[in-house]
Amino acid sequence: MGLTASVLAVDAGNSKTDVAVVAADGTLLGTARGGGFRPPAVGLDAAMTALAGPVERALAAAGVTSVPHVSACLANADLPVEEETLTAALHARAWGTTTEVRNDTFALLRAGVTEPLGVAVVCGAGINCVGMRPDGRTARFPALGRISGDWGGGWGLSEEAMFHAARAEDGRGAPTLLATALPAHFGLPSMYALIEALHLGRLPQARRHELAPVLFATAASGDRVARSLVDRLADEIVTMAVVALTRLDLLAEETPVVLGGGILAARHPHLDSAVRALLSERAPRAVPQVVTARPVLGAALLGLDRTGAPPDARARLRSHFGC
Repeated sequence: MGLTASVLAVDAGNSKTDVAVVAADGTLLGTARGGGFRPPAVGLDAAMTALAGPVERALAAAGVTSVPHVSACLANADLPVEEETLTAALHARAWGTTTEVRNDTFALLRAGVTEPLGVAVVCGAGINCVGMRPDGRTARFPALGRISGDWGGGWGLSEEAMFHAARAEDGRGAPTLLATALPAHFGLPSMYALIEALHLGRLPQARRHELAPVLFATAASGDRVARSLVDRLADEIVTMAVVALTRLDLLAEETPVVLGGGILAARHPHLDSAVRALLSERAPRAVPQVVTARPVLGAALLGLDRTGAPPDARARLRSHFGC
């Protein structure tokens, strides 16, 4: 007798979507990958149409057209009202009898913990933090950029690096190697040339993300300005984690603090050591760990939690993902 599909897990970020269909015992029955999920950029209908491709391929690989439960962790589900809208949109597709939508940071968190307990900070293109307890309590931030008080991530770091490099070059700011390192990355002779190329569109704005690794390399050389920006990022990461731990009454308990996203997963030595030092000072019971597992694993584990799967099902699922 074949295994019965139990959970459809979706991890949909801005750049890619991973889908997995899982049996009640944790066996992986089908997977698929697709492009990014960006309702703010393309509209909800178009985003849902794009999402349908990998979802239906994964269901077909599992030999089913629907499952009892859909566990979706989605980018741009930053506010409860957005989660409600996206839940309704997914449920209307009839992929599952029940549907639960969470922000995609919850997938990272659940992928890194053995039970739904802990805090996660993701730092990639942007920055976000969430926390959860087994009783269902959560902590989260709007994560909408500067309007919601956020700073950090690849985009924010690149912007700050350019700010200081431009001021160093024209004399308004402190000297920094960033003034030559940033334009050199693009084969340009000066910050003025880089500013002109970005302003006139000769260099796509999206390529500004490439400057974050340049910042970390410059910090590693001992440059004071670059190091100050990395220290500021470490402080922001730890501040978010401590606030989430406090909201969930976990500051005094031994609690995992999961670190993920492209910047944290890269384990830049100065950032990694600064984050751990600040955590040990402000949250001594926190247990930091960098997680590189695919977040769709977390979405699937959240689904198994919801459906009441036994512990060995979670272990079996982790083994399918090499964890």
